[in-house]
Amino acid sequence: MLKPEQKLVIHFHEQIDKLNGKMGHGVLRYSRNPVACAIDFNHGGRNTRELLGFGPDVPVVSSVGAAFEHGGEALVLGMAPSGGRLPPEMVAEVDRAVAGGMSVVNGLHEQLSPRYPDLAAGQWIWDIRQEPTGLDIASGRAAELTNRRALLVGTDMAVGKMTAGLEIWHAALEREIRAEFLASGQVGILISGQGIPLDAIRVDYACGAVEQMVLQAAAAELVIVEGQGSLLHPGSTSTLPLLRGTCPTHLILCHRAGMTELDTVGVTIKVPPLNEVIDLYQDVASACGLYPRPVIGAIALNTAHLADGEAARAVAQVADATGRLTVDPVRGGAGALVDALMA
Repeated sequence: MLKPEQKLVIHFHEQIDKLNGKMGHGVLRYSRNPVACAIDFNHGGRNTRELLGFGPDVPVVSSVGAAFEHGGEALVLGMAPSGGRLPPEMVAEVDRAVAGGMSVVNGLHEQLSPRYPDLAAGQWIWDIRQEPTGLDIASGRAAELTNRRALLVGTDMAVGKMTAGLEIWHAALEREIRAEFLASGQVGILISGQGIPLDAIRVDYACGAVEQMVLQAAAAELVIVEGQGSLLHPGSTSTLPLLRGTCPTHLILCHRAGMTELDTVGVTIKVPPLNEVIDLYQDVASACGLYPRPVIGAIALNTAHLADGEAARAVAQVADATGRLTVDPVRGGAGALVDALMA
């Protein structure tokens, strides 16, 4: 499948500067593969660092045709269209990429491999969201492990759970801690090379899939499990399987600075005080004492939308309001979070 030296082309459609471009944003920030260029219909001629403020300085072009001029070898679908299906103009773009010899990394619910049965030698379609084989019902066995298991949880979807987890993982590895990052979504799987696409797994097997993944990492001192969704969100189905399958010893609460209402749902749902959210997660995780009650390691605050001074004030305000260690792991580094998890 994807080889480390293959040059990526990230197709954002029209979402490079929007939350729904998070697949591509994650690849830009963390992928070990070189990125030849990005595609966005509205921003051709600019570059990703100018538009996003992070990652490598990658040129942005307006079509797959232009991407071939940059030596692209694998097209990454870096956006999240409504309903998880490609719009017609994107189908044509993927067709052109495949016809020109590119492979495709597809993180959408819609499977693309059946559309392209006749690929050239060495060409492939990676449909990430496929249910693994050999799954079983969970049994709570992760609670018997003796390592530290940190689950990233959040006040909403898309608040930085994967980013915080990856930053913690990298900081732990720098300290020569035997750490594993276990992805639970398509972006994390692409970046880390391991994990499960939790939202593609039948609900009866979701807890068991998480548990199997965590048990396979039993030799690690620190297991960092990528969170999904939020217990506060009415449409979130992945959070409880992650809590049950991981039986976490620690939780890191992720929150976007200044967010007072859920951003990813079409009705008004206010975010409770963060200490109440923390109590909720601990209570659900422990289930009246049936499972270990996890320690809240810290709060990971996403300040990406703020200027430096505003970000520093936001971190201080949350720390004062909650009495808990609060860090933006991207701006301030994740060392303090690792210290909290290993204490």
